[in-house]
Amino acid sequence: MTPPPDGSLRPRAASYWPAATGHCSDQRRRTLNPLVLGIAAYILLQFAIGLWVSRRIRTEDDYLVAGRSLGPGLTTFTVFATWFGAETCVSAAGLAYASGLMGASAEPFGYGLCIVVLALFLAVPLWRMRLSTPADFFRFRYSPAVERLAVMLMVPTSLFWAAAQVRAFGHVLSAASGLEIEFTIAVAALVVIAYTVVGGLLAVAWTDLVQGIALIVGLVALAISVLLTLGPETFADIPPERLRLFGGGERSILETLEVWAIPVLGSLTAAELITRVIAARSPGVARGATLAGGGAYLMVGLIPVAMGLVAGVAMPGLAEPEQVLPLMAQAYLPPVLYALFAGALVSAILSTVDSALLVSGSMVSHNLVVPLLPRLSERGKVRLARLAVAVFGVVAWVMAVRAEAVYELVETASAFGSAGIVTVVAMGLFTRFGGTGAAVAALVSGVTAWILGAYVLALPYPFLTSVLTAVVCYVAGALVWPARPFTPQPGPEPLP
Repeated sequence: MTPPPDGSLRPRAASYWPAATGHCSDQRRRTLNPLVLGIAAYILLQFAIGLWVSRRIRTEDDYLVAGRSLGPGLTTFTVFATWFGAETCVSAAGLAYASGLMGASAEPFGYGLCIVVLALFLAVPLWRMRLSTPADFFRFRYSPAVERLAVMLMVPTSLFWAAAQVRAFGHVLSAASGLEIEFTIAVAALVVIAYTVVGGLLAVAWTDLVQGIALIVGLVALAISVLLTLGPETFADIPPERLRLFGGGERSILETLEVWAIPVLGSLTAAELITRVIAARSPGVARGATLAGGGAYLMVGLIPVAMGLVAGVAMPGLAEPEQVLPLMAQAYLPPVLYALFAGALVSAILSTVDSALLVSGSMVSHNLVVPLLPRLSERGKVRLARLAVAVFGVVAWVMAVRAEAVYELVETASAFGSAGIVTVVAMGLFTRFGGTGAAVAALVSGVTAWILGAYVLALPYPFLTSVLTAVVCYVAGALVWPARPFTPQPGPEPLP
């Protein structure tokens, strides 16, 4: 998500998969039994990885941040796969089909830029703080009260995102097998909960490696097949006005800023991304691998966008634009490659939902419950974290079953609370200005301004308004409640 990430694209994209597969011919449906077997084998592989990795879990840090041991390869792939959700595949293609390149500004350009900015400016300072969860920052820099408030704002985004992805996975299984959607959602939830609970972040990182490779192979296979079938001249037939990334007068400056600010600023402090940064083995790996993951996200994310643009020429008049990528896969891929594409979509879903469940469970257990149990052993902390992940997995499953309400909530999940979070992190990381009062003022005012602007007052630029409000209230809070002399509270000593 990450989510991590602008929820306005995620649920709609994921939910269109079964509708798209409904266009399969009878012959195509007969190929789905082997597809189900392939998905089942793929799922068992994920669980086996979780079991294998679980042998290395000894302490809470082993579980939450993989013992701060991730090297360049694992860090790169876990950043890429975590952020590359089902919506990056399906919704980006649909938006490019409907509105050209400008419609796909968030996916992959905005979210890719978000990863790059995080790598260049936040990765090293955050890594050096030796955090165990992203919420630790608020305790180290401000106070436990700010830490608890931040958790309350960060967890819902990840949880709603996880619920939407669980339902998306259930849709894939249902469309491939013909089983009832409620049953397949339960299976999807059980699978993800199982390997995330057992192996923690290290298991998630290794499964992200497998899932990232599957994603790349599946999408490249689709792109090559479409190119060979339609020929390169199809790309030349795309109208030039559909290749503009910016509005060219169709959007005002403020509209453009709103569209780009949500994916960039709204996801800059996403817990899923920051967890990968702080799990790297060194500050150099944290910056370089995150930058590489962002670059991979941009390059691979261009494939669905290109497919959407080409489909505008080859498949005009679709009633549901976000069905375009599955329809192209059905039309241009033979059964074996179609199975690869289905595996890519499954990978996109798994790699986001496991991360969302892990960060939700880890922040609640480590930042809210463990401080109340000072005598808890390391084994006890690991068991508590696993229990929290399992509980949130069940909650995500229940929310996924009641999906319509979840979809509506996830549409605003990225912007909800993120204005205050990004303001407090930026001010706290790069300045010594402001303390607990300023942070609380920014967090509360940011989420309040978003809710009022988006739902009550119907402001044209609710996210920009919430960011401005959070900044003003932070400054005002710092002036009204002067901070005590700031002394950083570092975590454990850095590894040699």
